[in-house]
Amino acid sequence: MAKKTLVNAETDKSVEDFISSVENAVRREDGLTLLKELTKLTGKPAKLWGKSIIGFGKYSYKRKNGDEFEWFNVGFSPGKTNLTVYVMYDINSVPSLLKKLGPHKTGKGCLYLKKLSDIDMDVLREIMAKSDKWKREG
Repeated sequence: MAKKTLVNAETDKSVEDFISSVENAVRREDGLTLLKELTKLTGKPAKLWGKSIIGFGKYSYKRKNGDEFEWFNVGFSPGKTNLTVYVMYDINSVPSLLKKLGPHKTGKGCLYLKKLSDIDMDVLREIMAKSDKWKREG
């Protein structure tokens, strides 16, 4: 089956322009920090996915129905409410890391932070590195 395009597909838009347009000063600065951290951690260029997600790396995956998509290995979005970090594994599978991280909320593959100054950056780096190195099946 041919690859399909998601709404949040990879674009050629400027990551730097997007981050500089973020209204909330804390989210904008945290976005710049994560841009540097993830560029160093992954060794991959940042790409804007959709309108507001910054992703690093790329892989293909297939859903149970046969639809095939491309997605990034690890990413983030400096949103209005939270700084969201996207990981490609169940974030709740690493409770020992989450316990040491600092204030946060989680979804299955998302980590929601208010600001980077409240959390342990070494722990966040470990969480993000696990996503970048995660072995995909299929």
